[in-house]
Amino acid sequence: MDEKVKGPASYFPSIEKKYGHPIQHWLDLLAKAGDKKHKELVDWLKSEHLLGHGHANALVAHFLSQTKPR
Repeated sequence: MDEKVKGPASYFPSIEKKYGHPIQHWLDLLAKAGDKKHKELVDWLKSEHLLGHGHANALVAHFLSQTKPR
């Protein structure tokens, strides 16, 4: 039985389809963006890479959940 993807990763297929890059491309860009807060990263993806708010927010939320110490 396939388990439905939840959370930010549920946006990944539509992000890849709409913008033509694998998710790792966006995660690599975020890694190089420097030490910025969530909103700053979302705004950066929207202004510099023309992502929609929901897609940018999903990428940043996933990225920060993987990189921030717990």
